[in-house]
Amino acid sequence: MNSILQHDLNDFENILEKAKQQGINFLNNLENIPTSNKNKIDPKRDLNELGLGSEQALKEFKERLAPLLVSSPGPRYWGFVTGGSTPASIVGDWLASVYDQNTQSVTSQGGNSALIEFETINLLLQLLELPDSFLGGFVTGAAMSNFTCLGVARQWFGKQFGKDFAKNGISESINILTATPHSSSIKSLSMLGIGSQNYTVVNTIAGNREALDLDDLEEKIKALNGKPFILISSAGTVNTADFDDFEAILNLKAKYNFWWHIDAAFGGFAAVSEKYKHYVKGWENADSVTIDCHKWLNVPYESAFYLIKKEHLNLQIETFQNSNAPYLGNALENFNYLNVLPENSRRLRALPVWFSLIAYGKEGFCDIIEKSTLLALHFGNALIENGDFELMAPIRLNNVCFTLKGEENQDKTLQFLTKLNDTGKVFMTPTVYQNRKGIRASFVNWRTTEEDIKIVIEEMKAVLDDLDY
Repeated sequence: MNSILQHDLNDFENILEKAKQQGINFLNNLENIPTSNKNKIDPKRDLNELGLGSEQALKEFKERLAPLLVSSPGPRYWGFVTGGSTPASIVGDWLASVYDQNTQSVTSQGGNSALIEFETINLLLQLLELPDSFLGGFVTGAAMSNFTCLGVARQWFGKQFGKDFAKNGISESINILTATPHSSSIKSLSMLGIGSQNYTVVNTIAGNREALDLDDLEEKIKALNGKPFILISSAGTVNTADFDDFEAILNLKAKYNFWWHIDAAFGGFAAVSEKYKHYVKGWENADSVTIDCHKWLNVPYESAFYLIKKEHLNLQIETFQNSNAPYLGNALENFNYLNVLPENSRRLRALPVWFSLIAYGKEGFCDIIEKSTLLALHFGNALIENGDFELMAPIRLNNVCFTLKGEENQDKTLQFLTKLNDTGKVFMTPTVYQNRKGIRASFVNWRTTEEDIKIVIEEMKAVLDDLDY
């Protein structure tokens, strides 16, 4: 064994202790670490011939690389619908690295870590009050979850014409209907060979809405003259957290032949709260659902899951089966995640979620979700009281979409946001809503409090004064 590697092995406990302390110092100081910074390094570092060992690598990380990192798990990082890792989820994530499982099979001499994933999906179904008619698995994020679901939808579409798109390629024009799709769904259409522009836009409900206009949807369905299609619907749009009417979509499903996919990346967690679960009423009837865990479930990044009805398992295997691995046996008789997902190599992503659900239960996550929505309302009210801002849409859940008041100040909106983000006190993202420039703040982090909103409002006032607004 290499002498430096042997030294690391002999000193492993001490090395891990120092790494732990580095992490604790970061987490304990989150409120003081900037939400954005302009620190730079020269990335063209020469590779050491002999290596420095883990302790020296940790020292260099602390000095050179750590200053590049921001407090994205912190209480005032309101961009990208980003949660922050809870203590239990960090424990699970660390142990996932320690145990280093390639999570695939439920009946394998190489280990049965997939049973942990099965159990975690079952716990999530209970949390979201969804039936066990869904089969689920973990992927890196909403983009890969949408890709997985829409990949199976693509295979379903081909079967309506007696064709196997997975084996023979796409030979029919695929009909996609959607109103306000997330960019990851459009990216999935590109990666699946369907085409990022090959979808029909359904009108949204009149007024300040992003949800499907059901009358226009049915008109566009009728225009297909009985041809099958894929419907991409939303449980929480990114700007205004709007929801499609799932019960009405179910009524359409009784009349027309289509695959129903719901992108519920963050909005699906409305199901956890008695106050907001009406938003997702009827969603259990969808063919597939995308949900992101590193948002409102507050686990480390690269954690999302898909849900696809078990009745479509054959289609899922046809889409993703690793058919060149005969040692795996029959895909239906020997369940293996590599036959139902894009990845062959998979870490035990379920473990941080398992720890979180066991540690905090349904009540704990209901508290996080309801607190987040109250904070969004509190921030919205503070913006209105300030008088310099206006809300661009109603606050339905946890997203606040706003802009500088007055059409004459539209061009100042992004300038204002850039200067605000540069303070490092808060991070929000720019957006465009109904052809107007705006700002979006998303409340999902378990650490955020009313005090954070007070800090941000004061910072916003100071930035406006500097702009001579």
